[in-house]
This record gives sequence, C-alpha cells and structure tokens, in this order.
Amino acid sequence: MTVRPIRIAVQVQPQHAPYEKIRDVAAELEDMGVDVLFNWDHFFPLYGEKDGLHFESWTMLAALAEQTSRVEIGALVNCNSYRNADLQADMARTIDHISAKGGTGRFIFGTGSGWFERDYDEYGYEFGTVGSRLNDLGDALPRIEARWEKLNPAPTRKIPVLIGGGGEKKTLRLVAKHADIWHSFSDGPTLERKLGILAQHGEAVGRDVSEVEISTEIGNRSLEEVEEQVALGASLFTIGIGGPDYDLSGIAEWLSWRDDKNASR
Repeated sequence: MTVRPIRIAVQVQPQHAPYEKIRDVAAELEDMGVDVLFNWDHFFPLYGEKDGLHFESWTMLAALAEQTSRVEIGALVNCNSYRNADLQADMARTIDHISAKGGTGRFIFGTGSGWFERDYDEYGYEFGTVGSRLNDLGDALPRIEARWEKLNPAPTRKIPVLIGGGGEKKTLRLVAKHADIWHSFSDGPTLERKLGILAQHGEAVGRDVSEVEISTEIGNRSLEEVEEQVALGASLFTIGIGGPDYDLSGIAEWLSWRDDKNASR
C-alpha cells in the first residue's frame, strides 16, 4: 500500500452566503493550514432554502486561485454535463496558471457525471439517465486529457483528476482508467469492498490503482471511523461547511490530528 501524507480539505459550500463571506472564510481556512479548498458545481442550494443565495463554481474557483497562494483548489465535484469537454480542459488549464503564481499550479480537476435534476431542468440541459450521464463522462475524459496535450501554454503540471462517485461497474472503471484521486462517501466496510472492485478494474485496464489517492468525507464520523479508513488507505479527508454562518469549529482539531498522523508515518 502506498503511504501518502494525510490531507484535510474543506468544502466551502457556495450557498446561503454573500460572496464576501465566502472569500473571507477561504482566506481564514488557508491561514489555518487546510490542504485543499473545494466548492461544488451546482446552480441552486442543495440544503435549506431552495431559492437561497448561490454562486457558480468555476468563476469562483478562478477567483480563489488568484486570492490564495498555498492551498489546492477544485470542485467536489464539477458536473460534466454542463460544459463541453474541451472547454472544461481549457478552463482547468487557465485556473491552473492563475493559481501557479510563477510556480506550479494548484488546481484539482474534480469531476463527476451529475445528479441534481433541478440544475438540468432550469438551465436547459438534458438530464438523461444515470447510465447515459456516466457514458458521457467516459467520453469526455479522453477529450479533456487530449486537449491538455494541445493547449498553448500547456498546464504547469499534470492536473490531478479527481473522480467522485461509488458506482461499481462504470464509475470505478473510469477511476481506474483516468483518476489520480477517487472520492466517495463510503464507510469503512463499504470502502474496503469498493477498493477490491477498483483493484479488479485496474487489472482489467492495466493500471496499478495504488497510484490513486483515496478521498472520503469526515462528516459526522468519529475519530475511530476515520482511523479505520486511514488503515484502508484513505488519505484525503473533507469537511463540508455551509452558509450563511460557516462553522469552522472542529477544523483545528482535525488539522492537529493530521499533523500528528503525518509525523508518525
């Protein structure tokens, strides 16, 4: 098993808060020492008042790329359905450069097949089926990778691809073929089973999936449950926070836990 440093991410949900608040929270989180800042790619709130304040993902990520200097940034996750594949690649490359500040970019291309039907209906996208959306993602990923090879200037680094989702037949096969990071909401036993399935897909496509970083949620999990996931190979853990009053309590404790774990690895 590849031993990676433990990393803590915070998903700043872009809902129910003015942008100024989101910007200030992002700055505070970077100062606290979190490793990754995520938002999400939706057009309406997922929780609370359904027509409450909400902001678009990619334009926000470009602003965060300029604002920050250390943390990695990305969507958890981008919806493949909303943008042409080659455009997604170009947008990702541009944010990669914005975030580089003369060095290496900090953008993570987190992506998935989409699921929130209201986004599709109100913005005029075809919702299709779970299967058709996953097929579209499978078609898009090679185009995105190919476009990165053609862009001038090229990305500053191999942009990490994070794929979100736990589907065992299609999603995990896409993870085995394309992902640098796999994100799911799995508990310990589920994660262990799905990692076995991921390894089978890796064998089928000729890839050692130990190269894939395992990402999951802290959520309401206990320290014991998170430690169980670490033992299974997970190393990137996300805490989700939502507006209008983003609760940062508890994050410092998880950062301290991260530091202690990394000191002993």
